Amino acid sequence: MIDLDDVHLTLPSEAGPIDILRGVGLSVARGEAIGLVGPSGSGKSTLLAVMAGLERPGRGRVRVAGQYLEAMGEDDLARFRRDHVGIVFQSFHLIPTMTALENVALPLEFAGVSDAFTEAEAALSQVGLEHRFSHYPSQLSGGEQQRVALARAVVRRPGLLLADEPTGNLDGSTGAAIIELMFELHQITN
Repeated sequence: MIDLDDVHLTLPSEAGPIDILRGVGLSVARGEAIGLVGPSGSGKSTLLAVMAGLERPGRGRVRVAGQYLEAMGEDDLARFRRDHVGIVFQSFHLIPTMTALENVALPLEFAGVSDAFTEAEAALSQVGLEHRFSHYPSQLSGGEQQRVALARAVVRRPGLLLADEPTGNLDGSTGAAIIELMFELHQITN
């Protein structure tokens, strides 16, 4: 599912180039669940961005779902993410003027799925939010917003789910519930 070979990424700064990733190698099999652990600033988010095709490495090979991401153009990368990758961000990235249901249905609508709202309802129900379809993000708790973001990430049944500190903005018990829910969804889909 994921193969990284000698991945390097250097970013410019006023103080000079900063090596973010230095020779990263990683293999993750389909159906395997892993966690990246390290201190703040160690490159975890950057590595996830590289695996999602959101950030290009300076050198090295990034193969995800059989595709070499570094060889793809921006349009192909966007299609690849749409078809293969679900991403859960720490800050949710929900659209504030859309309801929970509309936020989850949006990627399906972009993909031309005719029953987008039916599938979005099922995904929200799967994360325990069937009673919040018509609520806007500002009307939801942090844990509920993260569950909407999780439903949106899995609604297209991606082969790869990447989560960047999905519990970072949540209290301990809500964060634990989100992690448990992610592993439940992993078991269901694999």
